[in-house]
Amino acid sequence: MESVIEVAKNRPQVLLGTLVAAGLLLTAVPIPQDGGSTTVMSAAAEAVGVIKKPEKKKPAPEKKPEAAPARPAATETATADPRPPQQSKPAAKPTENGSQQVVVPVGDGPFNSLRTTGSRVVMLSFDDGPDPVETPKILALLEKHQVKAVFCLVGTQARRHPDLVRQIAEAGHVLCNHTWSHDLKIGTKKSNQILNDLQRTNAAIRAAAPGVEIPYFRAPGGNFTDRLVKTAYGDGMTSLYWEVDPRDWEHPEGETSAEHVKRIVTQVKKETRPGSIVLSHDFNQPDTTSAYEQLLPWLVANFEVGVPGAEATPEPTPTESSPTPAVTPSEAPPVTSSDAATA
Repeated sequence: MESVIEVAKNRPQVLLGTLVAAGLLLTAVPIPQDGGSTTVMSAAAEAVGVIKKPEKKKPAPEKKPEAAPARPAATETATADPRPPQQSKPAAKPTENGSQQVVVPVGDGPFNSLRTTGSRVVMLSFDDGPDPVETPKILALLEKHQVKAVFCLVGTQARRHPDLVRQIAEAGHVLCNHTWSHDLKIGTKKSNQILNDLQRTNAAIRAAAPGVEIPYFRAPGGNFTDRLVKTAYGDGMTSLYWEVDPRDWEHPEGETSAEHVKRIVTQVKKETRPGSIVLSHDFNQPDTTSAYEQLLPWLVANFEVGVPGAEATPEPTPTESSPTPAVTPSEAPPVTSSDAATA
């Protein structure tokens, strides 16, 4: 066929005969059902240009199945929360009023401080020391009359005179925090500032007397506030006020030393009753020392004077490790006539 087609290209007369022959073949060659031509017909027609070579249709691209929308992750609830997840909040920081959460036992003084001892015991307290001159004299007077008292120490003084802090503690007296520098406005400060001051003062006291207990706190001037009392109590200290105040620190113009001593003695005798807390000062107050030379004998004679809960340690009792040797009949001394008469 290829040779015939080549001849047909060069000789048109032969083309007619070729077409006639092709037509005769139509009756014998079936027509393809897909609309295409047979190999012979297409080759002949395309060779002479009677028909155009059909363009091959590109197969239609297969449609890819559309991706199914992503399913949400399974949750515990049937419906998803449209709100964005909330970030966790940081831990709450203590506020300046954190001391407000401290519950202080009810007291009979300002802001639940103690005005009285709550018992029949009269308690003496000495503020602003220790003083290198007057404190040893007060300690000697208390020792003479076998009285225990409370010493409210200022931090700066405790740092200057650690030997006196040790003497107070070793004598069995009770220690009280009186702020670092006798700050009259400490109650108006923030809780953390108050706490820093109290802890600094306690540290100075314990540097002189390691491990000593400091159960009380007294605000300078008695200027207690709710925040101050709660901060002190939260740090292990009960706030100590007073019932008797002879104002021994006050020296009116023209008052002599003798008059000052008399005023202190008179005021203490007039106001003291069972359970009273008496306020005095051992810092640079020689007249106070002279007044207590008169007051201590009177107080001991009329009241139980001391610190509740600070009783003297009882004498140790004999233990089984050191038994008293028993006296056997052979070792017993002979009984004399005078002994028998006494028996």
